[in-house]
Amino acid sequence: MSVRVRYAPSPTGLQHIGGVRTALFNYFFARASGGTFILRIEDTDRERYDQRALQDIYDTFDWLGIRWDEGPRAGGNYGPYFQSERTRLYREHAHRLVDSGRAYYCFCGAERLEKMRGDQAAKGEAQGYDRHCRNILPEEAQARKEKGEPFVIRLKIPLEGSTGFHDRLIGTIERANRDINPDPVLLKSDGFPTYHLANVIDDHFMEITHIMRAQEWIPSGPLHVLLYRAFGWETPEYCHLPMVMGEDGQKLSKRHGSTSLVEFRGGGYLPEAIINYVSLLGWSYDDSRQIFSRADLETLFTLDKLNKAAAVFDYRKLEWFNGHYIRECADGDLAKRLVPFLQKENILGDPVSAGEEKTLLESIPIIKERLRFLGAAAGLLRFIFKDAPDYTAEDLIPKKTGAAEALRFLEEAKTLMAVFFEKTDEENEAAFRELSQKLGTRLGNVLGPLRVAVTGSKVSPPLFESIRLVGKERTLARIGKAIGILSQAA
Repeated sequence: MSVRVRYAPSPTGLQHIGGVRTALFNYFFARASGGTFILRIEDTDRERYDQRALQDIYDTFDWLGIRWDEGPRAGGNYGPYFQSERTRLYREHAHRLVDSGRAYYCFCGAERLEKMRGDQAAKGEAQGYDRHCRNILPEEAQARKEKGEPFVIRLKIPLEGSTGFHDRLIGTIERANRDINPDPVLLKSDGFPTYHLANVIDDHFMEITHIMRAQEWIPSGPLHVLLYRAFGWETPEYCHLPMVMGEDGQKLSKRHGSTSLVEFRGGGYLPEAIINYVSLLGWSYDDSRQIFSRADLETLFTLDKLNKAAAVFDYRKLEWFNGHYIRECADGDLAKRLVPFLQKENILGDPVSAGEEKTLLESIPIIKERLRFLGAAAGLLRFIFKDAPDYTAEDLIPKKTGAAEALRFLEEAKTLMAVFFEKTDEENEAAFRELSQKLGTRLGNVLGPLRVAVTGSKVSPPLFESIRLVGKERTLARIGKAIGILSQAA
């Protein structure tokens, strides 16, 4: 049997980490098994449908470098792949269930249902449909339909016994039928299906072999099994994936930090880091290996290495992965990835000039080791492309020294700039060490004011490399400005 799996998002909101993890697990399982990965858009919730959310689904896959085998933009023999284009199929099968006695027409209006729920709450009873229309005679139901009375179609849940299924990861899951949502709606009064009906019908006709989804969907499992049985269809194999939690043990949400992929993209995470880290949320190859490329996972991923326990999303660990993949980037590749972030901060022009491109490429080696996010590059490189940020006299004065001392340190440092660009970094370091000994102070007290003068900050990329990128003329001008500020304070 050829593996066929699907990722079926609803275009009602941005793609979040939990959904991305589900998509990746399905994709890698398909690739490692030589199977087919399908994208299906479950867009029957027309009130919440958002075209921007649909585009975000496409953008997410494009950014991750994941390609689906069947679905929108790819085609396939099992389409349409938008549920809104399959409504005729859902209606036909919902009515087929009524004809077979497995479902029934319900004419309960909103007013009656609201009163029912109120009465149940007042009595402390469980909330759920009271099966008021379950035993209406078929002839009466048909007559009411023909008169134009609004209706929905509900599934007849067995009143006795239990329904279960085997989960690949968790094992056997059994639920008493009385605890299943009593006679849930399959087809709404507007003719659109509910999630449960559309999901089961699509998985059957698209010949899905394995359903991999989050454990929050376990309660829907018995209901779906009943639907498969009602139609007389074989049930796919289930594998409910462990939940993704925050460090407080609660389901990952916005209160923990970024959760949507667009936020991680905007913050400067690399797709390689997201793929690697997210794939380890509930799956592990062995007890030691952590670094996996997409190609690795397309080969190594197996269901028997999934974990039952919930996965904890660790932002610091993801940051570590991101730093690792930034350092793995070739300088030219990293420079290209940084361009949109630097343009956003008006550090680079649009388009990027040849001079800017050259300077950016030359700047990569001095920031690469300390860069954890692409978005952080702007703060590290601004002084190279723009004027140094403003600073005060206090910023120029090392601890336990005064303005007069800092002024002297900077004036002496300026004298070394005359030959700085003709010397190697090793020769310049030796010259500054000799100067600090002459001045009777620490090397840091000499380099500190110089660093602030040139970069505008007490923390910057390596100073000597930064000075070379700023250039002799601008470096001398900045030192002159700092000397002026200190002269007024001394």
